[in-house]
Amino acid sequence: MSTTNVLVRDVDLPLVTPEGVHLRGGGTMALITLDNGEDHRRPSVISQATIAQLHETLLALRERAARGEIQAVGVTGKPYCFAAGADLKQVADVRTREQALELGRAGHAAFRLLGELGVPSFAFVNGVALGGGLELALACDYRTAAGNVPALGLPETSLGLIPGWGGSTLLPRLIGAEAAIDVVINRPAANKPLSPHDAGVLDVVDRVLDPADFLAQSIQWAGHVLAGEQVQRRGPDDDAELAGYVAAARARLDAVVGSSRPAPHRALDLIEQTRTLPLEEAYALEDEALADLIMTDEMRASVYAFNLVTGAKRPQGAPDPAAARPISRVGLIGAGLMAAQIALLVARRLRVPVVMRDIDDERAAAGLAFVRAEVEKSLHRGRITTDTADRVLGSITTTTDLADLAGCDLVIEAVTERLDLKKRVFAEVEEYVDAEAVLATNTSALSVTAMAADLRHPERVVGLHFFNPVAAMPLVEVIRAERTDESALATAYAVTKALGKNAVGSADRPGFIVNRLLVLMLGRVVGTVERGTPIEVADRALDVLGLPMPPFQLFELVGPAVGLHVLTSLREELGEAFPASPGLERIVAERLPVVQEAAAPGLPRRVRPELQEAFGAEGSHDGEPLDEAGVLDDVLTALTLEIDRMLSEGVVESPAQIDTAMILGAGWPFHLGGITPYLDRTGYSERLLGHRFTPDGVANVPG
Repeated sequence: MSTTNVLVRDVDLPLVTPEGVHLRGGGTMALITLDNGEDHRRPSVISQATIAQLHETLLALRERAARGEIQAVGVTGKPYCFAAGADLKQVADVRTREQALELGRAGHAAFRLLGELGVPSFAFVNGVALGGGLELALACDYRTAAGNVPALGLPETSLGLIPGWGGSTLLPRLIGAEAAIDVVINRPAANKPLSPHDAGVLDVVDRVLDPADFLAQSIQWAGHVLAGEQVQRRGPDDDAELAGYVAAARARLDAVVGSSRPAPHRALDLIEQTRTLPLEEAYALEDEALADLIMTDEMRASVYAFNLVTGAKRPQGAPDPAAARPISRVGLIGAGLMAAQIALLVARRLRVPVVMRDIDDERAAAGLAFVRAEVEKSLHRGRITTDTADRVLGSITTTTDLADLAGCDLVIEAVTERLDLKKRVFAEVEEYVDAEAVLATNTSALSVTAMAADLRHPERVVGLHFFNPVAAMPLVEVIRAERTDESALATAYAVTKALGKNAVGSADRPGFIVNRLLVLMLGRVVGTVERGTPIEVADRALDVLGLPMPPFQLFELVGPAVGLHVLTSLREELGEAFPASPGLERIVAERLPVVQEAAAPGLPRRVRPELQEAFGAEGSHDGEPLDEAGVLDDVLTALTLEIDRMLSEGVVESPAQIDTAMILGAGWPFHLGGITPYLDRTGYSERLLGHRFTPDGVANVPG
């Protein structure tokens, strides 16, 4: 990775009176630009070398300010990027706590100089500003942001860290504890950085300016400030306000995060503790917290997961993109929920005509009505323009006639999960589409090879497994059947990328990657209830992992009938590791509700205790009831053995692909890293298999 250099040039700074009168010869601003010398595809990050350069540069500028040579200092970034945070590789490479302490202290020493120059400092946020990048801006006296900045935020707590270069101290003082808790703790957990508008409303930045001439406007505004224009800032929280915000946040963390990861708790402690401290003492607390967290498994696991996700844009095992076929028209077989979601995504991202076909007008109309409602919702919320809405709606049509799929270069089937139905649909479609058209199935578990077996051109059939909800879920599993050719496979990967999704390749084995492991996990939890474990105990047993939701809430989200169908089919294909469940069969047959309302907004929805009756009364089973630790052990043991079997079968080429798929498709938490390093770290792989899944040291504390 290229070093981000600190470049300095002088710019004229015309001073302007509050009345708008320009003063000639107003002064000079020393403008710092952070630039790694790469194009916009490689954002600048702040390395230890960058910190050292910045420290030296600011010391020199302080001397120039004392001599009256400059009247202000500005900081900006290369085009489209202010700074995308600290160099995480260097953070993960830290070997001792003393090195970790020095990392925090060096950042503080450099950044705090921006407030000690003797002249005002300005951050001109012209592009992405995350982590240490935003902290650099916070260290300045004033801030502007371009209206097209894609993201501003402090995502450190999602990476097992805290904002440790001043963010935990300065942000609450600037915008108040309640908003700071949202930016530092809540938004990273939801992967929701600030937009420029958000940052302006919260006073994270003082002005949001037009990107067309952003730098010129920012320098002019700096002149206004130097000429006396007042910048309004909110007052500090009083003790009662702070105590209330912190108590509410701590209660939520205890309920949702628990002890699964320390970083959010440490960040909250800092927001509470540093409010009235001198900067020297506040920054010392940040240094200690940052050093503690850098030396945790959580941080290294999080960085490993982050690197997997950022690397997912270049999927392992994908064929040469040049082999992909051009796509100018797409057909969807089915107009149900999944088909309609896929149709909307294709129309928005590929910008090609889309035709949805279903068996009758009523179903086809319902699919189109869903699309229309989603487009209108996006338009109402300001996420798309009227022109975009009109284009999308105008590009999607419906039909009941398979002949209308003629001319489609790609046809995706999304009908009911029955092999006989999917085979029949493909056989019918083959009569109408060109021999070069790619046929894709959205199956979640069925054999793609079996679907293609009787076709004249089985080589053009591939799996494209989207996850629900399609718009939100970043993963698509690309399934290569036994006879899928390179062109069809390359097309599947190219389409996935064009749709803004991340592809992970899988061999054509039951359940592929995510569903095979997710359904196994749910099945094992349910299996312990079938053996007499109280249902509430089973539902809470995985809380220590910090998963997105408890197992029975996930089961309801998937749909009990769908979950039971997949569990049953995987049991038939893969054996008794996937348990039978008479209780689930009863829940589906009687349409019993699975979970109850959450105790409070934002808290998980727990299993209904009365559901115990569907599995039989406690103590009436032949098996042995388990406590929470026993349920967790049963699940992790089963996952370890199944992942080993998947690797032996060649479902994927490496454990990293399983890790990536589980993070993107199942919400496997960053703080655990991938699922395979977690099983290594907790000893399951070596105890059960005699070896680790991943190389020594992956996602582990050194030494």
